Amino acid sequence: MPALLQVQDLTVEFGVPQGTLTAVWDVSFQIAPGEVLGVVGESGSGKSVTALAILKLLPPQAGFQGSIRFRDQELLALPEPEMRRIRGAGISMIFQEPMTALNPVMRVGDQVAEAVLAHRNGHGGDKHEAWQQAVEALRTVAIPDAERRARDYPHQLSGGQRQRVVIAMAVVNRPSLLIADEPTTALDVTIQAQVLELLAELREKFSLAMLFISHDLAVVSQVAHRIAVMYAGSIVEMGPSREVFRHPVHPYTRGLLESVPTLRSERGAPLKTIEGTVPVIAALPPGCPFEPRCSWRIAACAQTLPPLVEVAPGHLARCPVVAPEVA
Repeated sequence: MPALLQVQDLTVEFGVPQGTLTAVWDVSFQIAPGEVLGVVGESGSGKSVTALAILKLLPPQAGFQGSIRFRDQELLALPEPEMRRIRGAGISMIFQEPMTALNPVMRVGDQVAEAVLAHRNGHGGDKHEAWQQAVEALRTVAIPDAERRARDYPHQLSGGQRQRVVIAMAVVNRPSLLIADEPTTALDVTIQAQVLELLAELREKFSLAMLFISHDLAVVSQVAHRIAVMYAGSIVEMGPSREVFRHPVHPYTRGLLESVPTLRSERGAPLKTIEGTVPVIAALPPGCPFEPRCSWRIAACAQTLPPLVEVAPGHLARCPVVAPEVA
């Protein structure tokens, strides 16, 4: 099956007074129709920048190299008017914080309807019909009494309901690809489970492909078919979800998994940690960016960045120390 989205050798740079900062470099992945790719990593690893680059929503000082193809169309070459037609219709995005993603002085129904009217080919469209579509979208995301709640303002809704409104805005135009950027971060565990269940239902109902971004490994394990682990702007490991969780290869992936408490964890025992801190993108080491924190490093790690090596069918890792042992 041909890929719905194909990102190849993507590098994103920002021009700043001090020079050029590379936030994302040499990132490649693809997503098939109906597939969920989970992207995990610490804050600052480049997850959100990669997502925003796909929709070309980064500030003007951002520069791009590489290729982003959606339905075999090169997005980086598209002018802004054509990108507007894709955003919200072909590719939609759920942003991290629903309170900042919603306009506080507009009724939530109007905000969902606005997403409908924006894709009426510039002809305005029937506002009443758009309102009805907005109400139906709120019903689809399981907001009770949708007709009445559509007339509420964001501050009148709970955090979970606001997130459902944001999801309704994202799916009202029936996109093929949904980018979910930390969609459960600000929610308690009960609401988090409900949102994940809702996203799974919508994916099944509308045959959605998803790029699911999170720092929470437990959440990603529930939703993703494949996982890409990012560190300091690049992908260090990628493969089928079960394979990555059962047989992690890169030391960073292993460190992330070992730092998560389990039912088998000894009561009162300190959690394992990854020593050191994420490097500043303005001062990345010349070789592997994880080398200063890695207990398995060798001399070559400080010299050159290892390539992604296939260690099992569909399972790639960027580590010359571990990969040969696993292969």
